[in-house]
Amino acid sequence: MNAENYFISTFCSSGSHIGDDGASIGEWVYSKDLFFENVHFKREWLTFYQIGYKAMIVNISDAVAMNAVPKYALLGVAMPKSISLHQMRELSSGIQAAASEYKIEIIGGDTISSSKLDLSITILSHATSPLLRRGLKKGDIIAYTGEIGKSAKQLRYLMSGGSVHTKSRFVSPRLRQSFVSQSRRYLRCGMDISDGLFSDMEKLCDANRMGARFLKKIAKSIGCSGEEYEMLIAFSPRQLTTIRRIAARNRITITPVAYAIRGSYTNRCKRHHF
Repeated sequence: MNAENYFISTFCSSGSHIGDDGASIGEWVYSKDLFFENVHFKREWLTFYQIGYKAMIVNISDAVAMNAVPKYALLGVAMPKSISLHQMRELSSGIQAAASEYKIEIIGGDTISSSKLDLSITILSHATSPLLRRGLKKGDIIAYTGEIGKSAKQLRYLMSGGSVHTKSRFVSPRLRQSFVSQSRRYLRCGMDISDGLFSDMEKLCDANRMGARFLKKIAKSIGCSGEEYEMLIAFSPRQLTTIRRIAARNRITITPVAYAIRGSYTNRCKRHHF
């Protein structure tokens, strides 16, 4: 068990709500993600508008992944003393643009002065049929939506001093809200791909005490690419045609990568955290 998983486990107990992209309590889902300077981004890579927008989108992704409709947001923002009023407005505009896109009301939070720019966002979402990580059965197909691998490639460009397009996956992730809501009744379980296909498949398998048999070899450059924000889903093989039809209607692809088997799954990627 790595340090991050150990720390999380200290808060878990029988009946704990911890273990999914968000905590599902009644018809509400509560989720939080951090977006910290020099951990998730560098200021020379993104404008203040882009920082605000992406900070919101990566948090909204948790709600979308659970088939929840985001309703409210609480913001925690630590800003460097050197930040200008113009930069504050840009940051605020990015946050509000993402919130407006998903009809989210910002209802409060807290701001402090700091040595760098850090954002912590809590999303409150409504869900009558939440999609959880648990529910995987032997023989189920494990698949992902869209394309993966580009985010890590774009990160390498940025780290070597290059630049990426403003609509690139690293700058502006695209979420699969319509697909998730339309396919929910056919899905056993699911989650978003934030730490990489291999790392998040490990989480999905661990949550169900299952293993995975891959259909074909996947390059580590693709399987270990984090911050994709595509969906990792599992469903009965009988539903493959239906799932593909729903995906086509939403103009996305579905790529089956493995079958669920009894056993365990070992992640081949370097840990993103700790």
